[in-house]
Amino acid sequence: MGRILHILDHSLPLHSGYTFRTRAILKSQLGAGWDVRGLTGVRQYQHGMEPAGLEEEAEGLLFYRTPLQVSGPSGVREWREIRALEKRIVEIHRDWPFDLIHAHSPALNGLAAARAAARLGLPLVYEVRAFWEDAAVGNGTGHEGSLKYRFTRALENHVVARADKVAVICEGLRSDLVARGFDAGKIFVSPNGVDMELFGNPPPRDAALAEELGLSGKDVIGYIGSFYHYEGIDDLIAAMAHLRGAAKDAHLLLVGGGPMEKALRAKADASPVAARIHFIGRVPHEAVERYYSLIDVLAYPRKRMRLTELVTPLTPLEAMAQGRLVAASDVGGHRELIEDGVTGALFPADNPAGAAEAIDELFATKAMWPEQKAEARAFVERERNWQRNIMRYDPVYHFLIGRANKG
Repeated sequence: MGRILHILDHSLPLHSGYTFRTRAILKSQLGAGWDVRGLTGVRQYQHGMEPAGLEEEAEGLLFYRTPLQVSGPSGVREWREIRALEKRIVEIHRDWPFDLIHAHSPALNGLAAARAAARLGLPLVYEVRAFWEDAAVGNGTGHEGSLKYRFTRALENHVVARADKVAVICEGLRSDLVARGFDAGKIFVSPNGVDMELFGNPPPRDAALAEELGLSGKDVIGYIGSFYHYEGIDDLIAAMAHLRGAAKDAHLLLVGGGPMEKALRAKADASPVAARIHFIGRVPHEAVERYYSLIDVLAYPRKRMRLTELVTPLTPLEAMAQGRLVAASDVGGHRELIEDGVTGALFPADNPAGAAEAIDELFATKAMWPEQKAEARAFVERERNWQRNIMRYDPVYHFLIGRANKG
């Protein structure tokens, strides 16, 4: 097979959707016979981690680190990050000669990898997980059309142009890049997937936890994930007061944390149905399944914006694999995953009353739940199973490595 070095923003032992996708890719590739390792840039230490040396093992995976702290004004700091990561890639190649570089968003990683690939004469795959200028808008840390937004977009275009092949996680991102003028044949989709060994066994209801939270015998709507503005959790909280039908007595369970947590708690406290809204906060990753087990319907009320129209999330897939019913806003990223009335329910984005109406209808048709859950799980097993997804990389790797060897 061959050796692949993955270039990453951050990795295990940190937990995020980004690190879970990375874990699934690396473990699946190891299982398929590739020799793979990861390398994180200096931003690994901006995620709350202390430097752990030049190498670190997590969950059986080996990660190299770039243990340099960089500083300076905006622009200078990012350039120093790129140069440090480029230097580290070249250093690793001397000790562990690899055959291909697979760099993952953001574009800072991609530029460092492109420079190193050129120096080493190696092929480069660049993977776009999201357009980070749009992610900044969604997180409330950027503004569409600003100088930083336009620069980040231009940098992304530059890296895509330099890469030999480009992977994207969904059709929305692929279509956007093609619309920018990039060759469609250069871009392939490797969608978010689920490790069925981790998420494929629905947990039994945790009766003790239900009793502790006052949820015994209650219908439960739940959200498990990060509390960012674009996730629309404020709309879900508002929807609780609009429930009038079969879900009118349902409780809302919110598990996670993030920058919007304080504002969301205040909104929940002011709700006329505050007694039926339960904030759990962050929980250890190994405890998440206990909360999944209490939830009848997982709700994902993302707001409508470029980020959510283009990018598919991971958490609805995990819920579907867990045998949970999913209700989500009708943004483009959700429409790629959920067929309304077949594998779940879609409701109008940015519309609490519309969300409540759809959820009421869902609880009124409980007799259909087993069929919908089975259809959703079958979709994940068939279309979004990491053991299947990994095969999308194989022909690309073989082609690029073979071409490089002939050259």
